[in-house]
Amino acid sequence: MRIIPAIDIIEGKCVRLSKGDYNSKKVYNENPLEVAKSFEDHGIEFLHLVDLDGAKSEHIVNYNILESIATKTSLKIDFGGGLKTDQDLNIAFESGANQITGGSIAVKNPDVFQQWIQQYGSEKIILGADADQEKIAISGWQEASDQDLLPFIAMYQEKGIQYVICTDISKDGMLEGPSFELYEKIIKQSPEINLIASGGISTFDELPKLAELGCEGTIIGKAIYENKISLKQLENYIIKGC
Repeated sequence: MRIIPAIDIIEGKCVRLSKGDYNSKKVYNENPLEVAKSFEDHGIEFLHLVDLDGAKSEHIVNYNILESIATKTSLKIDFGGGLKTDQDLNIAFESGANQITGGSIAVKNPDVFQQWIQQYGSEKIILGADADQEKIAISGWQEASDQDLLPFIAMYQEKGIQYVICTDISKDGMLEGPSFELYEKIIKQSPEINLIASGGISTFDELPKLAELGCEGTIIGKAIYENKISLKQLENYIIKGC
């Protein structure tokens, strides 16, 4: 299972939110590149970079930070937040993203999102399926939709999606453990999907459980920043592969 630390950006700073609430913002580091380099120094190969300013304003904002991390580390970056147009997508890839994550766009403008899948290929486009009580949430989680999570994933699987990041919003940033039951449901329905678990990771012991369920990757945020999981533990996990 791939270990994918998260860096969330507001006003150029590395922050974390609780349940997507912008008023709960806590700044952990004013230099995201420094954080990314510390991940790389511990053998981590992947990074989940989220432009929270972009998610709120509905267009890419912090592409300069993406470019800085992409050019000054070897991390493979998946980038999300505010990607709404072909121009946003071009900027993200030109700035060094290996993959992009589309959430709101997949709900609000499915024709464009499907076009991205066809144009760039399913290796490059990740479906962001963020949910609260199994209903998809969009626009930086500020807006609910009427889409049910499991049919939403199944629909996009039929259209070629291979990678899905699923965040249970009620768990995100709460350090209370991930949604094992929800991920089990998704994997049971769509066993061929590469499911990346996100939200609520709080202890190292949860990682083997997610791997056992069949998650292809897991995104870890606040647990790292609050020293609940050390980078050394993650480094050992990556070396041993378990």
